[in-house]
Amino acid sequence: MRTLTKLPLVIGIGALLSLLAGCETTDMQMGSAAAKTTATGSAAGAATDNASTQLERCASPMGTVSLIENQQAGWYTILRNEYRLPPTSNLLRLLIQQSNCFVVVERGAAGMNAMSRERQLAASGEMRQGSNFGTGQMVASDYGMSPEIVFSNSNAGGAGAALGGLVGGRYSGVASALGGSVQTKEAAAMLTLIDNRSGVQVAASEGSASKTDFGAFGAAFGSSAAGGIGGYTNTAQGKVIAAAFMDAYNQMVRSLRQYRAQTVQGQGLGGGGRLSVDGAAAPSQTSAPGAAKKTNTKK
Repeated sequence: MRTLTKLPLVIGIGALLSLLAGCETTDMQMGSAAAKTTATGSAAGAATDNASTQLERCASPMGTVSLIENQQAGWYTILRNEYRLPPTSNLLRLLIQQSNCFVVVERGAAGMNAMSRERQLAASGEMRQGSNFGTGQMVASDYGMSPEIVFSNSNAGGAGAALGGLVGGRYSGVASALGGSVQTKEAAAMLTLIDNRSGVQVAASEGSASKTDFGAFGAAFGSSAAGGIGGYTNTAQGKVIAAAFMDAYNQMVRSLRQYRAQTVQGQGLGGGGRLSVDGAAAPSQTSAPGAAKKTNTKK
């Protein structure tokens, strides 16, 4: 008799989680609980198609930018080896061009090699007339943007233990299997923007995203149970990482719209700073812009 009394409880839990699955599977959260967005669509010059409505946009570009990705960093090793994802620069190129806030210029190894190859062919005389691969045509990169994943978790929490304790007895394993399929994926990313002429950091931002998946119910109930809930699959961690970078980029663009250059009183940027230390040499008067050089008048 105890078996019959506990069976409806297990079925009830399954039906409840099935209902939640239909509500939560498409709920991508980016920066807020209600946000749901991924990088999508295309860009061609200043034109875009099917771009995310969550992406910040600019009326005109603020300059040119190149992507600087540290492929020796620990986060990049995890991105490549564990998640099997392509470079983040591929994602950011799309977001940046769709936003129209910067013009992206190629500085990656593969792209630079391709441009060098074409110029070598032109120099060898193999190119047809009018190919126009002469010198002085490359566009300078005003800024360098550097991405970094500061936190990524493909399973930040499950409900298996809670459900197992609730049901108890011989059905705790079934409930744990149900809860184990409830996974929350999280990611946090950072972007920094550097002025390539001065080396000064112009902007920095952080973004985050999370998503709860109800994806592996088929393992507990089979594909025909609760309306075929086994058809829901776990969202790839890459989609959460993409949303985190979009959030970080949006945060940066919002700050750049209100940009004011930082100024240092006195000697200016790189002139020694205001936080002097004991025993530091005083700035040379002759090093100041426009200062007249002292001459030795002794004979």
